[in-house]
Amino acid sequence: MTTTVELRELCAQRLLAAADRAGQCTAFVGLDGFVDEILHAVDKRIDAQSYERVPTIARLAERIGEAAGKSTNIELVNQLTKLGGNGPIMANALAGFGLKVAYLGNLGYPHLHPVFDEFARRAEVCSIAEPGHTDALEFEDGKIMLGKHSSLKDVNWANIQARFGRDKFASRFQSSDLIAFVNWTMIPHMSDLWEALQRELCPNLNGPRRKMFFDLADPEKRTAQDISRALKLILQFEKHFDVILGLNEKEANEIGEALGLSRKAHNAEALSSLARELGAKLPVSTLVIHPVSYALALSGDAVDVVKGPYISRPKITTGAGDHFNAGFCLGKLLGFDNTTSLLTGVTTSGYYVRAASSPSLSQLAGFLRKWPGK
Repeated sequence: MTTTVELRELCAQRLLAAADRAGQCTAFVGLDGFVDEILHAVDKRIDAQSYERVPTIARLAERIGEAAGKSTNIELVNQLTKLGGNGPIMANALAGFGLKVAYLGNLGYPHLHPVFDEFARRAEVCSIAEPGHTDALEFEDGKIMLGKHSSLKDVNWANIQARFGRDKFASRFQSSDLIAFVNWTMIPHMSDLWEALQRELCPNLNGPRRKMFFDLADPEKRTAQDISRALKLILQFEKHFDVILGLNEKEANEIGEALGLSRKAHNAEALSSLARELGAKLPVSTLVIHPVSYALALSGDAVDVVKGPYISRPKITTGAGDHFNAGFCLGKLLGFDNTTSLLTGVTTSGYYVRAASSPSLSQLAGFLRKWPGK
């Protein structure tokens, strides 16, 4: 895997040199919105202030399994209430880099939910529906996202036109350097929206090709037919945009299964092979797969792999993938190759899980120069 001192220094220099250029880049991101509660599950309560946390998902599963046929009580302790949803987290990170960001989603209607107030000061934000809610149970070996999604059905083309405006949407769609549609899984009308855009807006596009990013966001609960339809629509956007499809390890395997690939990939070599097979069936400009400790990108037949600054006990994990996506897209917008874009992505994520906040470009460059273990 490529993560040398020289590469990190080169990436830091390029990021700092591109600060003014980043400030001129525009991004139009959507379409979800959640209020996230970051929670720990209590294993043992010591006193009113202190407790021992359930350390792993496996241990929680054992405890729940032991309650079958009986009952049990599991205490959850709030660590943080924050803006959530793949879109707001990614867009907030892009704004932190200095990009001019416009965001459209369900962040409260008719009034913005207060958890998004700071985000609205950093970006141009418009909301067309009430936010969803996520209880994010975080453990040492992963997280469990328990979501309430009923308001996401209001994120549809009709409401976008009525509450945001068709002309305003078309203007953003036709001019932004980056367009990002994320959280397809939780937005039931997203595929219908993509069809409407391809039918009504794409035929009028002109000028240079721009970047379009997609994150399906854990499609396990969607049917194979739904997934197939979404992938075909994403591929059709390649006629007009340089499409980037981002997947984590679990999602890559799920998409592979939906496309009839039997392989289950859980290491860099196997994921690189899976990426090539996925790329043969989904010939988008760039396919990205980002497990926890590294990331890889496929363009054409070439796969680049970059190791990340892994930490075994992060402050926060919810939103780590969205920060990777923001960093990778930043790199592509600045004209970086896949290796440097991957490094920008894993460094953005690595900073976030340690600091529980999004980095600026200068903070990102500093983290590249003070890599953990250096």
